[in-house]
This record gives sequence, C-alpha cells and structure tokens, in this order.
Amino acid sequence: MKISSQWLEGRCFVASNGSGHSVVMDGSGGEAGSLKRGVSPMEMLLMGVAGCSSIDVVEILKKQRQDVRDCIATVEGVRAPTVPRVFTEIRIHFKIVGVGVKPEQAERAVQLSAEKYCSASIMLGKAAKVSHSFEIVEAESQ
Repeated sequence: MKISSQWLEGRCFVASNGSGHSVVMDGSGGEAGSLKRGVSPMEMLLMGVAGCSSIDVVEILKKQRQDVRDCIATVEGVRAPTVPRVFTEIRIHFKIVGVGVKPEQAERAVQLSAEKYCSASIMLGKAAKVSHSFEIVEAESQ
C-alpha cells in the first residue's frame, strides 16, 4: 500500500492512492478567513475506522444470513488537550438497519470486527481507548 500527498496551498493537500483515487485534506481547521477545502487528517483517521469496521460488520452479518439493509457508523474521537493531540478515546456506534436482525448476531459481528478483523480500530486501540456499541432499527420488509 502506497499513498502520496501533494501540497496545494496553505494547509491543504491532496492525497492519492496507487489506483488514482484522491481525497482533499485541509488542516486549516476553519480558521477565520480561510476556506476549508477538505477533511482534516485526524478526521480522515476516524473515517478510515468507520469504513473499516462497517465493512466487517456488514460482511459478518451477511455471512450469518441476517437481512441487513443499511449500516451507519458514527465515530467520535476525543483528543489530548496538548501537542501531540493524539486520540485518547474513540467511540464507534453502529446503527444496523434490517429485517429481523438478531441482537446476538449483531453483537457478535461488532465484537469480531473490534477484536479480530478491523485493522484500523485495533491499531488505534494501541494508543486510545476504543469502545463499540450498536443499535438495531427494524426496516420495512419488502
């Protein structure tokens, strides 16, 4: 895996992967007079955790033959007050939408992601306290 980051202006960079996909990052933090053109690098870390863990949860639930229709992960990070402002706590909450999704199956999927499969969450857990929670929302059957 290889990523490149190129400076655009100010505190704004565009990062690209080997297959040509790009994302704009901006570290300006919405300072007065500056146009924030992208997510911050630290927000990008939380987005990576949301994506990585959501992929796991959905795939595990599908393997368990659960009728999953949607999965929304909300990730909140608490940062240290002083430099380096690392994450000290990360909370990941899954809203699992489906028909007849069994709570024990959802709990197992979240647990497997947290403890075995989600590289991003497990890696960040070496530096921060990471917690996981979920809720199930019943979708209308079709």
